[in-house]
Amino acid sequence: MATNGFSNRDENLLLLTDSYKVTHHLQYPPGTSHVFSYFECRGGKFPETVFFGLQYLLKRYLVGPVVTKENIEEAKEHYNLHFGQNVFNEEGWNYILEKHGGHLPIRIKAIPEGTVVPYKNALITVENTDPKCYWLTNYIETLIVQVWYPVTVATNSRAMKLVIAKYLSETADTMDGIYFKLHDFGFRGSTSVESAGIGGLAHLVNFKGTDTQMGNVFGKRYYHCPMAGFSIQATEHSTITTWGEDGEKDAFRHFLEIFPDGLLACVSDSYDLFRACDQYWGQDLKDLIVERGERGGSLVIRPDSGDPPEIVVKLLEILGKRFGYENNSKGFKVLPKYLRVIQGDGINFESLGLIMENMKTHGWSVDNISFGSGGGLLQKVNRDTQKCAYKCSFAIVNGKPVNVYKDPITDPGKKSKKGRLSLEIRDGKYVTMVEGSGDPKDDLLETVFENGKLLKDYTLDEIRARAELEIVKKHIT
Repeated sequence: MATNGFSNRDENLLLLTDSYKVTHHLQYPPGTSHVFSYFECRGGKFPETVFFGLQYLLKRYLVGPVVTKENIEEAKEHYNLHFGQNVFNEEGWNYILEKHGGHLPIRIKAIPEGTVVPYKNALITVENTDPKCYWLTNYIETLIVQVWYPVTVATNSRAMKLVIAKYLSETADTMDGIYFKLHDFGFRGSTSVESAGIGGLAHLVNFKGTDTQMGNVFGKRYYHCPMAGFSIQATEHSTITTWGEDGEKDAFRHFLEIFPDGLLACVSDSYDLFRACDQYWGQDLKDLIVERGERGGSLVIRPDSGDPPEIVVKLLEILGKRFGYENNSKGFKVLPKYLRVIQGDGINFESLGLIMENMKTHGWSVDNISFGSGGGLLQKVNRDTQKCAYKCSFAIVNGKPVNVYKDPITDPGKKSKKGRLSLEIRDGKYVTMVEGSGDPKDDLLETVFENGKLLKDYTLDEIRARAELEIVKKHIT
């Protein structure tokens, strides 16, 4: 890890593209000197998009001198083997190395990270700053479009936060605990350490609970956050089942005794969840749990199997019978503060509402529960979740401006925008102004990268503030 916070680059930027782009410098019209492209979510599952993650990509791959003679030689050899002929733009890359010292002559503008924008609006624009490098704008498309992943995870996480906030507002006296209501369990289900880092950090735009350590590492490396997410002591099945079924209660007791204070989470479905909660927790170990509560500690019981809406309510009923409960000001039942539940199995955007609706129906406050999500948070998304796309909309050919677009007769949803674009607020709404019709002073897209230099460097705190839900702002000062 470099001391400036940027990663050491083992990757060759010239190879970080799709094969077909290697020959595109030959395919543009003769006389092309400028190419302008944009990135948007042109539809998708969620009507609003949380923009996040471009700064990571810029710092990791594009800032500074990113083209060397060795890169060019390696890429030339690689592509000659790949295509079986010499189609690599050696001249163009040597020009960038010699004229620009290996810095990319590119300007990238973007909406500030953390901004929540309705889909079908431009979020990023990219254009070359040197007329000889018109081909570079779309050469880096492959890399820039990978922002779809942190954008989509942050959007998914925020949508889940909105569902939780709705049920908290309906069933709880306070929303103070919302930042720890959805915990990231997704590291092991991620496709790579890198995806765990950027996806885990995207979740932390909205919440502060995580077991995905790389999210914290990326927050520190790329977004000036010493510690973005937090966790507590917790068991896994192996630390319970190695005691054997007959020793399950002893395992529980041991866990309480080695951590006599603070927050603890204990998986309790290794054998018979209902016996564990009714007999072991609710009777045999009850005094230990209550004593911990008197010292400010809390036990969080984790079921990890079964149908979540049914299991959660059944578990709450058992615990309510054994430990008692109070009714809050809205008439919903709340367990003693020293006892809570975390549902970490089968959690996604769709299941959250079903669980909390069933809790509400049976008179239980969402104060009693938090959630953990792995695959449903970091993996069950793809580029089509928000229909992310990068398209050329403007060019200069032989000195003349050209509005560029596509409009497939077979799919009107893929129609692209024309001309130079800006993002503005008109009548209180985000609007992408097309064909150069916008006013530069009203453009919300800020230059974040130009000619190899990072011009904006956002902190996670800034990003979190922009992405915050209005319902949370209203209830938490």
